Amino acid sequence: MNHGKFIVVEGLEGAGKSSVIALIMKILSEAKVHAIQTREPGGTPLAEALRECVKQSWQEQVTTETELMLMYASRSQLLANVIFPAINKGWWVVGDRHDLSSQAYQGGGRGVEAELLSTLRDITLKSFRPDLTVYLDVDPATGLERARGRGELDRIEQSGLSFFERTREAYLDAVKHDSNIVKVDAMQPMKDVHADVSAIVTAFLTP
Repeated sequence: MNHGKFIVVEGLEGAGKSSVIALIMKILSEAKVHAIQTREPGGTPLAEALRECVKQSWQEQVTTETELMLMYASRSQLLANVIFPAINKGWWVVGDRHDLSSQAYQGGGRGVEAELLSTLRDITLKSFRPDLTVYLDVDPATGLERARGRGELDRIEQSGLSFFERTREAYLDAVKHDSNIVKVDAMQPMKDVHADVSAIVTAFLTP
């Protein structure tokens, strides 16, 4: 049996990930590809509990190291219990965020050293990488304004504009160095974003 594929959608808050993921799932369904959807942090009962720890506000300071470890602990659970079994069955997985989020948010935004991130990635993922990552690029101020329109911001979303500017720079740097990451301009009208994503995924499906 052929192994499945792992497609990840990345981007700052307000980039439009949810609608793009729904579009990708529709494209795969129409192509008769069996696919499941995941999100990070989260995706299993334990991983969802860790997500709550990451997202909610605490009266105490949440250290950068704690945030980082919670992200990788959640990712480890999701990989072992959902992503790897699905791919081994020949299913495709469409992920709302993956390891690139840690590289961008904790690496770029929080300033965690690349060597530490690399060590955690090697422990958790070993050599596993997404087959395709669609990065939705949005101006941080615009993205945060869109996020506010959805409701109250969570702890990470309250990190401030400069944090998200650093995070975006880390994303853009990753695009330059990884040919499996494709950037889409998420400042366009949504129909144009969807047209770009459709072209990318359709090309990826074509042998």
